[in-house]
Amino acid sequence: MKRIVWWGLLGLVVLVLALRVAGGEMRSPFADLQGFGVWFAAFLTLAIVSFLYNDNPIYRFAEHLFVGVSAAYWMVMGFWSTLVPNLLGKLWPSLTARWFMPGLAEQARDPLWFLYLIPLAFGILLLTRLLPKGGHLSRWALAFILGTTAGLRLIAYLTADFMGQVQATLVSVAGYTPALTPGGAGVFSFERMFWDLVAVVAILSALSYFYFSKAHTGAFGRFSRLGIWVLMVTFGAGFGYTVMGRVALLVGRVEFLLADWLSVL
Repeated sequence: MKRIVWWGLLGLVVLVLALRVAGGEMRSPFADLQGFGVWFAAFLTLAIVSFLYNDNPIYRFAEHLFVGVSAAYWMVMGFWSTLVPNLLGKLWPSLTARWFMPGLAEQARDPLWFLYLIPLAFGILLLTRLLPKGGHLSRWALAFILGTTAGLRLIAYLTADFMGQVQATLVSVAGYTPALTPGGAGVFSFERMFWDLVAVVAILSALSYFYFSKAHTGAFGRFSRLGIWVLMVTFGAGFGYTVMGRVALLVGRVEFLLADWLSVL
């Protein structure tokens, strides 16, 4: 019975859409390529949203299409933006300029071109994972990639994020803003002093929650419980910010359906 109801609703929706297209209130999917693209994008949007009701073949089709197109797109982008100019263009510039990128014709061969044989060898080792035997050779390339990426990201994180947060916590609680120009007068603000004190107390209380060398009892226990509140507020703000971003994406898709597809806005 439920399936009959859903098929009936689907037929009613198709009938309403057909009447709107026939009346010129909506763009026809067969009028031009742009119209077909709008209808196909609307179909994919509704197919993804249909998962809110239940898993179904239409949702799986849209999901597989999205994953496949994304993988193919990034593979092509990686080939033309990374592999061709940074590897083939360094090893064989004349051949690359003739068959792939004519803009490389003016570049001379790198004197250290033989060093690029190392990433070429690692790339070939990665492909050995597809072989029935010898797949363990790809671990050397994976280990190098993961180790190098972890080391570079660690340094970048410590420099930009960790040290930046530490520097941001080193605030003055005097509420005084020094002059920006030599000889100028500084500015004192009770509001800044208040918020600087709040920041210092919040940081110390949050750090005290993770200090386990002393029992969380008495005044120290109450202070560490304040740190729990600080952490919960921080997590809640981060989660709320993430939800706002997702809601903004949803609003964009709803606006697309109502304005570009249904033409009711």
